[in-house]
Amino acid sequence: MRDFLLIVLLAFLGAVAAGLAGALVLRLLRHRSVAVSLTVVAAVTVVAMLAGTLAVAQAMFLSAHDLTVVTTVVAMAAVVSLATALLLGRWVVARSRELALAARTFGEDGSFAAPDGEATAELAELSRELAATSAKLAASRERERALETSRRELVAWISHDLRTPLAGLRAMSEALEDGVVQDPERYFRQIRAEVERLNGMVGDLFELSRIHAGALALSPTRMSVYDLVGEALAGADPLAREHGVRLVGDRVEPLPVEVDGKEMTRVLANLLVNAIRRTPADGTVAVAAERRLNSVVLSVTDGCGGIPEEDLPRVFDTGWRGSQARTPPAGAGLGLAIVRGIVEAHAGRADVHNVTGGCRFEVTLPAAP
Repeated sequence: MRDFLLIVLLAFLGAVAAGLAGALVLRLLRHRSVAVSLTVVAAVTVVAMLAGTLAVAQAMFLSAHDLTVVTTVVAMAAVVSLATALLLGRWVVARSRELALAARTFGEDGSFAAPDGEATAELAELSRELAATSAKLAASRERERALETSRRELVAWISHDLRTPLAGLRAMSEALEDGVVQDPERYFRQIRAEVERLNGMVGDLFELSRIHAGALALSPTRMSVYDLVGEALAGADPLAREHGVRLVGDRVEPLPVEVDGKEMTRVLANLLVNAIRRTPADGTVAVAAERRLNSVVLSVTDGCGGIPEEDLPRVFDTGWRGSQARTPPAGAGLGLAIVRGIVEAHAGRADVHNVTGGCRFEVTLPAAP
């Protein structure tokens, strides 16, 4: 037992000495290739075994022949181990370089294609993460391009919509100033109408800027959608009468929700105005509210004739106004963008679907407990 413990101690000391030397070498070469590190690890393993063997051999007074045999076996093991470590290291380095070259495409076209061939589990996981990140970056770039296009269209439309009333105001003010107007009262009423139109456009722009900046402060309170819809219908009734459109709200359930009453009234008002202006005379705009699972769904159905399928994904984009035939006489295409912003601020969702003879706008809100 004493001899066995001595053998264990000598082998351990020899291995520790080789391990410490290997750790020092690895620290000095920590910035080198992984192939070098693997070779050092293999060399440390062999040297540790050889050091322990030599220490035990010297203590046990082995014969020269026996020591030569043991040393030869260790040397052969060392050759095989170092060759294996070197080949493995070169393969890992080659795969890492291929992965690095593939990752450079992030800065070029934003796509990533994992290199073909086998890889270690870690490199395969890294490839999957890079592919997922590439997909997210591509989606982000697409959203950024769409947003930039929307901004350019919005600036162009706002410039056009502002130029028309401003030109009219200038012409009417010059006519009043020159005293060539036979009915000044009519001009005053028209000027007031144009100013109200401009004020509405500026208000929409301000509201949209607050939404995009995340500065929309909500004051949610518990209320019934029945009261919410009733107030919105009362506000839209004069416009509906002017256009000869019937408003129907007999499918509204008295469901509780926790919303900012002012902002949600604006949502319904924008949807109703949008529906009334696009529904022909003698048409119907229907408002409904129902519960679906843990949500309350408010819907506004019009008789606009439907929206082209290719335009449905863009309906709530900033500045979208559809085809020229569907463009309302006033507005800059901000109403539906404001609707989506306010609804999403309430942790809800805004959707649109084509139905027979028109389309249905749906606002999904979390139901109050």
